[in-house]
Amino acid sequence: MAPKRSSLNVFALLTSSVLALCLSASALAQSPARSRPATPAKAPAFNYAQSPAAMAFATDLAERRNLDPTWVRAQIGSAQRIHTVIRLMQPAPSGVPKNWAAYRARFIEPVRLRAGQRFWEANRETLARAEAEYGVPASLIVGVIGVETLYGQHTGNFRVIDTLATLAFDFPASHPRAATRTEFFRSELEQFLSLTERTGTDPATYLGSYAGAMGWPQFMPSSWVKYAIDFDADGRVDLFNSQADVIGSVANYFKAFGWTPGMPTHHPVRFAPNQSREDLDTLLAPDILPSFGVESFTAKGAVLEGAALQHTGKFALVELENAGAASTYIAGTENFYVVTRYNWSSYYALAVIELGEAIKALVGER
Repeated sequence: MAPKRSSLNVFALLTSSVLALCLSASALAQSPARSRPATPAKAPAFNYAQSPAAMAFATDLAERRNLDPTWVRAQIGSAQRIHTVIRLMQPAPSGVPKNWAAYRARFIEPVRLRAGQRFWEANRETLARAEAEYGVPASLIVGVIGVETLYGQHTGNFRVIDTLATLAFDFPASHPRAATRTEFFRSELEQFLSLTERTGTDPATYLGSYAGAMGWPQFMPSSWVKYAIDFDADGRVDLFNSQADVIGSVANYFKAFGWTPGMPTHHPVRFAPNQSREDLDTLLAPDILPSFGVESFTAKGAVLEGAALQHTGKFALVELENAGAASTYIAGTENFYVVTRYNWSSYYALAVIELGEAIKALVGER
C-alpha cells in the first residue's frame, strides 16, 4: 500500500510573475538607492535521466533483479537532484562540542512526553503483545518511535526516490566516507525500487527523510525489507498508517539484532579515587562495544554496585560529553549495544531509553 501523501510537494517548481520596473536614465542616476540587480534565473531542475551513470545503473539493476528495464529507467530517470540533501550530508564542522544534556533536553520534554503517553495508552494491548512475542520492552519501542518521528508527526517531506538517487549518484565527495556511502545509497535505491515493484506501489508517492528513511520508525528500504512485519495481520506491511505494524516491526528489528529479554541496557558507574588516566583510556578505547567482564572492568577502576555486579556478560564504558562540563558515564551492556544498532550513537540510544522510561512512568506501567 502506498504511504499517505503530503499536501505539500517540496519538489514542485515555484513560479512567480516579475513586475518590470522601467526607469529613465536620468531618474536612475538621481535615485541610485532604488536600483536593484537583476534576479538571476533559477537553474532548471536536473533529473537523472540526464545522467549516464544513473541510466547505466538502472539497466544493470533491472537485469540483476529481473525487473522491467523500461520501468526502472523511468523511475530513476524521473528522480530529481536535491541540493538540500547534498548539503545536509556534508560532514559536521569539526570542533563542535558534544553536549549530552542539551541533546537529552530535545527529546525528554513535555510535548514528546504527552504524545508518547497518548500513543502508549492507545496501543497498550499491541505493545504488550509485541513485548510478549519478541521480548523487547514496550518502553524501548515507544522511545524509538518518539525520538524518530514524534509518533508520526515528522516522517519527512522529501520524495524517497529523489533523496536516494541524489545520494546514490551525487553524494558529496568531501565526505570522508564518500565511496562507501555512495555504495550504501545505491543499494538502498535498489532495495526501494524492488520493494515498490513487488508491492505494486508507486515509488513517486513515498515521502521520507533527507536520507531516505520512511514511516513512523524511519526504516531505510533495506530495513523495511528485512525487518518490517504485518503485525495487524491485514495482509500488508504499512509503516505509515498502521501503528501495529510500526510497533511489531521495531520489536522485530531489535530481536533480530540480538536483544536479550530481561537484561538491563546499562548500569550506573563511578570511578575509584586512584584510577589512572591509562586505565580510563583503556576502558574507553572500545567505545560502545561491550568488551569487559565485571572483573576486568572493576580492576581498571570502574566502580559498580548492586545488580551490575551480577551481570554475566560484558560492559562498555560509555562516555557522553557535556560541552566542557564533566562527562556523563554509564556501564553499557550488550542490550545497550543492540539499541545503538538502530542509530550508531550512544547519545541517541540513551535518549531513546530514557524517553521510554519516562513515558512508562506516566502511564503507570510497572
